[in-house]
Amino acid sequence: MILRRSFIMFGASLLGALLANAQTNTVNANGDNTRVNARDLRHSEVTAQDQMNDDRDVETTRMIRKALTADPGLSTYAKNVKIIARDGTVTLKGPVRTTVERNEIEAKAAQVAGPGHVINKLEVTPEK
Repeated sequence: MILRRSFIMFGASLLGALLANAQTNTVNANGDNTRVNARDLRHSEVTAQDQMNDDRDVETTRMIRKALTADPGLSTYAKNVKIIARDGTVTLKGPVRTTVERNEIEAKAAQVAGPGHVINKLEVTPEK
């Protein structure tokens, strides 16, 4: 069961990374995401690899993702943000289209993780 869950989490992380890379290349015509890569190399920054396999953290991530994908008002970008749960704290990362989406995603995450347990690092990247 743990191995299966680890495999699923790895697959979800890989898919998220591929989607984020595709989105970054769409947003940035020359495909230069050096700034984001440099940021994520800092040890103080959480990345998808920091997602814990703790049952609570996995369930928190699942519930937030379910809430995002069920919302027809959110863009594809918003539905594919990175959700990293670690020791009860959720970090949200990635591009969204509007400030309204940014706030809605944070609110949905706070409903699941609880107030004060969400770190919102979502970046507003309007459609060009």
